[in-house]
Amino acid sequence: MSENTKEKRTEIGTLGEFGLIDHITKDLPTVNPSTIKSIGDDAAVIDHSKEGVTVISTDTLVEGIHFDLMYNPLKHLGYKAVVVNLSDIYAMNAYPKQITVSLALSNRISVEAVEELYEGIKSACEYYKVDLIGGDTTASPSGMFINLTAIGVNKKERIVYRNTAKVGDLLCVSGNLGAAYLGLQILEREKQLYLDTPGIQPDLEEQQYLIGRQLKPEARFDMVELFEKNGLIPTSMIDVSDGLASEIFHICKQSGVGAIVEESGIPLHPDTEQMAIKFKMDPATVALSGGEDYELMFTINPNDMEKVKFLPDIYIMGEIVEKSEGIKLHTKGGNIHPIKAQGWVHFPTK
Repeated sequence: MSENTKEKRTEIGTLGEFGLIDHITKDLPTVNPSTIKSIGDDAAVIDHSKEGVTVISTDTLVEGIHFDLMYNPLKHLGYKAVVVNLSDIYAMNAYPKQITVSLALSNRISVEAVEELYEGIKSACEYYKVDLIGGDTTASPSGMFINLTAIGVNKKERIVYRNTAKVGDLLCVSGNLGAAYLGLQILEREKQLYLDTPGIQPDLEEQQYLIGRQLKPEARFDMVELFEKNGLIPTSMIDVSDGLASEIFHICKQSGVGAIVEESGIPLHPDTEQMAIKFKMDPATVALSGGEDYELMFTINPNDMEKVKFLPDIYIMGEIVEKSEGIKLHTKGGNIHPIKAQGWVHFPTK
């Protein structure tokens, strides 16, 4: 390869920390009136006093734990990093308004790589109508670390928590589950084949939907808008990031209740069912334990069932019961089994 055809690479050290910040944030607009002061001072200034209470969430993505640069395009990674954070705000039944982004970068990351990452971040900010108002950059001895903080708002009486589910409530979920996990399985399989046989062309089996759900998920802002438009406030809510079963356990533990989940009520995309079978996995188990779906799981008062059952992309999959009844799956075959929370574990015991 000649020098002329080599991809341009600019070392971050040639710009320095503040030069890099200026470089990647020079074209960032602000779209929310509550953003009083954005990037450029010791702290950002926001004013939500007229809009309601402020909710704040933060997430960290670590290379080798949450993403693999062998198959995570940097633009998609930047977009996903924002989505992961905004999903937590929507899970509170709130609207995100601002984010901050902090990066720790090893010396193998170039300015061009950061630019590509920020293209994804900017695209997500534009799509979800949030302002990037600050953050931090620092060096990393190895790998990349991405930390985002999201700031959202809604009226106090519309904020929804995890610990307020009640016996008799209906258990609902948006979208479909398990696709992101199977997308990851395909990517990991192809990565291993490539490592074993360098130069081999990846075979993603034309599974654009499953791969897309893993590499570029979306947060369900439309659900929060649907709730408000239809006069509905869930009795509890959580986003499905660590697996459906894990999220059910969170709701039940914090609310002091149990749950019965109908296997027939768990929404699955046809591609998910087919690929699960191909991988010799049970589709329901994939949905329960997979994670990274970023759908919203919530409970509603049974009196609100008429408001929900005709709304698009919402599925009633179970019921909240007394704590003494446990957390169980009612299978299509008529059996009842205890559900185990086998989702993502950040600090597994040996």
